[in-house]
Amino acid sequence: MDPQALAITVLLGSFFVMIFLRFPIAYAVALSTVFCLGVQGLSFATLCQQMVKGISSFSLMAVPFFITMGVLMGSGGISEKLIALADACVGWMRGGMAMVNIVASYFFGGISGSAAADTASIGSLMIPMMADQGYDVDFSTAVTITSSCEGLLVPPSHNMVIYATTAGGISVGSLFLGGYMPGALLAISLMIGSYIISVKQNYPKGSPFSIKAFFKQLSVSFWALAAIVIVVVGVVGGAFTATESAAIAVIYSLFVSVFVYKGLDWKGVWHSLEECVNTLSIVMILIATSNAFGYCLTTLHVPELAAEGITGLTHNPVLIALLLDFIILVLGCIMDMAPIILIATPILLPIATSIGIDPIQFGIIMVLNCGIGLLTPPVGAVLFIGSAVAKRPMEKVVKATLPFYLCMIIALLLLTFVPDITLAIPKLVGGYVSPIQNPLGPVFIH
Repeated sequence: MDPQALAITVLLGSFFVMIFLRFPIAYAVALSTVFCLGVQGLSFATLCQQMVKGISSFSLMAVPFFITMGVLMGSGGISEKLIALADACVGWMRGGMAMVNIVASYFFGGISGSAAADTASIGSLMIPMMADQGYDVDFSTAVTITSSCEGLLVPPSHNMVIYATTAGGISVGSLFLGGYMPGALLAISLMIGSYIISVKQNYPKGSPFSIKAFFKQLSVSFWALAAIVIVVVGVVGGAFTATESAAIAVIYSLFVSVFVYKGLDWKGVWHSLEECVNTLSIVMILIATSNAFGYCLTTLHVPELAAEGITGLTHNPVLIALLLDFIILVLGCIMDMAPIILIATPILLPIATSIGIDPIQFGIIMVLNCGIGLLTPPVGAVLFIGSAVAKRPMEKVVKATLPFYLCMIIALLLLTFVPDITLAIPKLVGGYVSPIQNPLGPVFIH
């Protein structure tokens, strides 16, 4: 075996072995990098240099601010306000509480940017509420965990910032704008699935729609929703960078949580900041070690070899696009979202752009793929959180989630093969110009 093949085998082989042995992902990434450098006879100082380089980015400064904003707003009594607003919008439908759950997740996801936070906060309120009104608990849990993935697509999302940085400086503002319609598409697909099941199970309707009740709840929830406006409008309009808008949003969310909704006292604020530090330390360690791992991938020309391997299987762009989706879905079953974005983006993005998929579109595709991975064993963090909140066996929840997996896959395929779902708003509002000169369009025909 030649030295390059040996180094690649050691890097990827040791990494996946440690993943299956349930090593913490940061340790698996760092140790596999150390083994690879050792096989190549390179100095271990390279590991330290690349780790420091990985987190020495101005764009990444937005990540801790977005995490802090989400924790503060999530702990400040926002969930109840957004559930009431969603109820005023869609509670009148058959299976109204399931619809409320889905729409509330869309609203709350735009604040927290975290599927796990959405499941824990919305789920702790909605699952018991749905059970009291006659909904099956497993169905209620399935609706909660699948709709929580909307928060990964709806801005502001710190995972999108990580993708933008890893992909080579993609506009964060355009990426934020690109998430709105995919998030809405996912919500609509889940609502259709919920409606079909609700009709079949004869789940109840809610109160008739009232325009007065809607505007009343909108006025109450305005303060929470305004945080999204500050971030997105500020970034897209050029008034702030992503980092500056995130910092302003933290100050705003602190004010709203403590003084407007009064869901947090100062002791609660310190507890929230402690939670932020714990989350941020994990994220930053992953970013640092993944950059060193990515350095090894690049020097060993793994992205080029992967591209040649995939295109060697088929030259059909439809099959290549489906293969990219499949690869990310499989990775999502064994890895968390951030490391997938950090490790897979440098490998898969060049392949995606070569068949006419825009970098913004691919970012949304990757995020949704990873979101589905959060709902699948053995590493499905959101699946575990939902099962714990509902106090239901994971196997029962997975069975109830099967129809919603289908809804999410349909949304994923539409995002893969219809670029304008993602790119229409960035082009119309943000003036985004795609680097893909000849986008392949809805049917990917050469």
